[in-house]
Amino acid sequence: MTVLLWVSVLSLVVWLWLAFGQGFFWRTDQRLPERRVPERWPTVAVVVPARDEAEVLPVSLPSVLAQEYPGEARVIVVDDHSSDGTGELARRLGAAGGLPLTVATPPPLPAGWTGKLWALRHGVELAGEVEWLLLTDADIAHRPGSLVALVEAGEAGGLDLVSQMARLRVETRWERLIVPAFVYFFAQLYPFRWSNRPGARTAAAAGGCSLVRRAALERAGGVAAIRGAVIDDVSLARAVKRDGGRTWLGLADLVDSVRPYPRFGQLWRMVSRSAYAQLRHSVLLLAGTVLGLALVYLVPPVALVAGAVAGAVAGSWAVAAAGGAAWAVMAGTYLPMLRYYRQPAAAAVLLPFTALLYLLMTVDSAVQHWRGRGAAWKGRTYPRPQEKGAS
Repeated sequence: MTVLLWVSVLSLVVWLWLAFGQGFFWRTDQRLPERRVPERWPTVAVVVPARDEAEVLPVSLPSVLAQEYPGEARVIVVDDHSSDGTGELARRLGAAGGLPLTVATPPPLPAGWTGKLWALRHGVELAGEVEWLLLTDADIAHRPGSLVALVEAGEAGGLDLVSQMARLRVETRWERLIVPAFVYFFAQLYPFRWSNRPGARTAAAAGGCSLVRRAALERAGGVAAIRGAVIDDVSLARAVKRDGGRTWLGLADLVDSVRPYPRFGQLWRMVSRSAYAQLRHSVLLLAGTVLGLALVYLVPPVALVAGAVAGAVAGSWAVAAAGGAAWAVMAGTYLPMLRYYRQPAAAAVLLPFTALLYLLMTVDSAVQHWRGRGAAWKGRTYPRPQEKGAS
């Protein structure tokens, strides 16, 4: 029991540090900052990259076109060589009215670019000399007032990038188990408070909804500066912040993802396709992540159960107490995210099981990379950044 006691105590210490020393990542109060009606409404172009999105576009695109913006705004859908009629569907949806819509197709994907970023580059070029660019995914729906709120926050705070983590869908059993934890883990890795602090090294954004000043994007080298990034949202925030720009990231109240993940396998692929890229394709970082996840999320329940079962063995109750305390802190930090997603508080005790699934997804991501499958999405597979070409 001695080894398990020390490990469980270490896990508890780590959890106390995470709760109070990791930027209060678990709090969900980072919402749109100060908003103020600007003296003059800046020009905006909404750029929507879309590849085989006919399933979700009828829900998402009308919400974008219906945005009431006091200034000049238009929407550009970049049909990334879809095979399901996405481009034609977008044109039909645009004919129903709303903001002016342009539907375009980029040239063939060149080596060294991911498909989404190549489409974004084409859309940014078509946007012309607008002051703001709203980069939003094809599966993101915007409630009334979303565009105005984003611009008001950006103008009032002198920000260069305003990004919101869209509220993801949590309708099925697997979505309820995995999705809130996905956002929780992201915030733990990139604490929003740290990311929003000027001069801080932490920088992050949510690719589904990012409003960026065109001038700031150009200073950062444009979309070409991150052309090979699989995790493009974090790369964009880093590029803007590295050049002295001010960025902000928080949870959304008016932005929702409408993409369904009804089956466990779909959620697995959502995480595993980019997890190893997040670790910069490093075996050492992979090993450290696996050990870290085990220590932080798996040791507490194991220690609690093992200590309680051992009963009279010397030190067993200390093991159970340390494990139980660490599990309690873990669950307590997860409660705000569950409330944000309107999930029952009792689900907090399942976080170790969900973390185990994420651990396995991360390992699978590395295995797929070693097999040459890399980060696969919509029929394309991307190699690690220093490798040439994309198929």
